[in-house]
This record gives sequence, structure tokens and C-alpha cells, in this order.
Amino acid sequence: TKLILLDSLLQETMLKFPRINQGIGRRGLSSMISSVDLNQDQREFQKKVREFAQEELRPIADQLDKEKRFPWDQVKKMGDLGLMGVEVDREYGGAGLDGLSYVIGMEEISRACAGTGTIMTAHNSIFMGPIKEFGTDHQKRDILPQFVSGERVGCFLLSEPGNGSDAGAASTTAREVDGGFSINGTKAWITNSWEASGGSLFATTNRKEKHRGISCFFVPFPSDGLSLGAKETKMGIRCTSTANVIFEDCFLPEENLIGKKGQGFKIAMQILDAGRIPIAAQGVGIASDAYQRALDYVMKNSSYSQYEQETLAEMEIAIETARILTYRAAKMKDEGKPIGKIAAMAKLYASEVATTVTHSAIQLMGETGLNFGSGVERNYRDARITEIYEGTSEIQKVVIAGHIKKEYQANMLC
Repeated sequence: TKLILLDSLLQETMLKFPRINQGIGRRGLSSMISSVDLNQDQREFQKKVREFAQEELRPIADQLDKEKRFPWDQVKKMGDLGLMGVEVDREYGGAGLDGLSYVIGMEEISRACAGTGTIMTAHNSIFMGPIKEFGTDHQKRDILPQFVSGERVGCFLLSEPGNGSDAGAASTTAREVDGGFSINGTKAWITNSWEASGGSLFATTNRKEKHRGISCFFVPFPSDGLSLGAKETKMGIRCTSTANVIFEDCFLPEENLIGKKGQGFKIAMQILDAGRIPIAAQGVGIASDAYQRALDYVMKNSSYSQYEQETLAEMEIAIETARILTYRAAKMKDEGKPIGKIAAMAKLYASEVATTVTHSAIQLMGETGLNFGSGVERNYRDARITEIYEGTSEIQKVVIAGHIKKEYQANMLC
């Protein structure tokens, strides 16, 4: 009945959320609804992660945010649950789970504490992703087992102070020297930077080739010639550390090259495509917590007015629709299907749902919702980053539009 209601009310809900009505129609949702059922193992994993997150993270999330404190104790326990190596094969010490399980875990962790969700996805998706997907067997056996237990975390070194959303404009250089490469340049807004024991680095090995001259490397932390900038003071996800990482003649041996020389841009784009799906799950988790807090407040403190009923209904439909789209993207990834378009759709839709739903939660709770400790003011601040990292909402629209054009041209040739 709930799914029938979602399908029948989708068009009306899209009108209520004008910024997020692109890319999903009635037929699109109908075709997804039947494909998102969880199997027994996935349901048990969801239950286990939810219990941990609600008991160990949600009660301290506001304090972590206030103190800007990295939750090391909880991250180590997440390692015990398999959350710090979700998709890493068991032969390398990981949990060996599928992408849908990763999304389920990401949603539950982010529902309790979105900052911890950011630590988890930066580590799993974009730090370990290049090594897991493009590393040699020796690199996998040497690096991955060190990073799946929760004792160590990694970071993703792509963004730079001047390149914004242009991943192909890497000014950090990797100059070939005897036995390896000398790295010079600055990476910006690096999540997990202060706690990291390693990073996946993208640097230019051949300027003439532009984006085809970018290569990917594993860099251990600490390393000679590597230093950290001051921690940024952020609006949200404040339990994570974000800082510049500076390279000054930092030597990396030849065996630290991931993939082939000049393959870095391709690696980054593939990893970012896949990484958008857990960010969508993070948006769903943030929105779900804000919705639950607003629902509890309304039921305990008001007359359940028509406005409150309509707002809560719109919030739940939007969240459930975002969840269906996100799960569908994860399943397509698991099935080995192209995910560029649907990953961007899920990330765009779920992140904007997170922003809209957290705003509505504060409206329902009034001044109470603005107070520190209400949870929803933190949800509101945390939601904003989901529209920025792993590609801004504007970039997601460009990606989706590019796929639409290619599909149209392909159909015209048939």
C-alpha cells in the first residue's frame, strides 16, 4: 500500500519540490519499486548497523559536532562491523559485501551522525576505490589490509585551491626522478586529512597532455615533504577534519603509481561516479533523521494541523522516493551496468531532498528546531555539503544532460 501511495502521489510531490523534479517520472519510479527489496543478509546487516548507529553515534552526534571531535572509538567499532572495508574483498581483509549493503550502511550511519558518514564514505569510496579497482594484486595486498579494521583511515587528494569542479585542471605535479616521482603542489578541502595514514593522490605527470597527463598514486602519511594546513572551520560535518595537504619535493617510489601513467583522470571519474551513490544514501539518512525528529515533536506538542499533515506526508514521500532511486543505483552498480546517469540522478535528488526536508523539519519545530541539541539544526547544516562534494548539484545536472543527449542520439540512429 505504501508503494502504491508513493507511485500515485509522485507527480504531486514533484510539484512541491520544484528543484528536484528532473530525471524521474511516474514510469521511472514504478519500474524501480519492484527492484529494491532487500535480501535476508542485507536486512540483517541493516539491523546490525542501525542498532550500532542509534546506540553509539546518535547520542553523541551533537557533542562531536560541537567539539569538532573525530570519533576514533566509534570508527574502530565500525571496522569491527565491516563498515571500513565494505566492498573490499575478503582476501584483502574486507567485508566483501555488495554496493547495496554499502549504501544501507551509509544511510544508517549518516542518519545517526552525518559527519561520521562522511568519514566512512571518504575512506571507502574515494580513498580505497582507486586501489581496489586499479591497483595491482601486490598493491592491494600491501595497502588494503592496513585500512579495513578502523584503526587507520585514508583520504582522497584531488581538489585544489583553484580548480573547483574541474578535476582535469591538476596543477600539482609528479616529476619523474630516479626511482620514482617528486610531488609538488597543494590539495584543498581534504576530508580525513589530519587523521589519515594514506591517500589516493592525483598529480600531473605530463602537462602537455592536460587531463590525459594526470596520474594516480598512493601516498603514505606521514611522508617527507608532506605537510598539513590548518583545519577548516566548517558549517557542517564538523567531526571530520578538512584541511589543505601540501607537497614540497615529496618523493614517491615507482611502485606507488596506481594504474598506468596518464590514467589518473579516468580513475578519478570512475571513482567519483560510484562515490555519488553513497553520498545519495547520506542525504537519505540525514533527511530520515530530521523527519523522525519533526514527527516526534509534532505528535507530542501540537494538534496535528492540516499544514503539519501535508508537510510530513511530502517529507516522507520525498525521502522514500530518494531511497528507491539510491538503492536502484546501487543495484545497477552491483549488476555491472553503466551508472553514470543514475548515480548523478540519485546524488542530485537525494541531496536536495536532504536540504528541503531538514528545512521543513525546522519549520515544523519552530524555535525548538533552531536550538543546539534539537538535532535538526545539525541535520540542516550537515545536509548542505551533500550538494557540494562528489560534484555539485549543478555538475550533476550537466552529467545527466550529457547522458540524455547521448541516449537521444543513439536512439535516433536506431
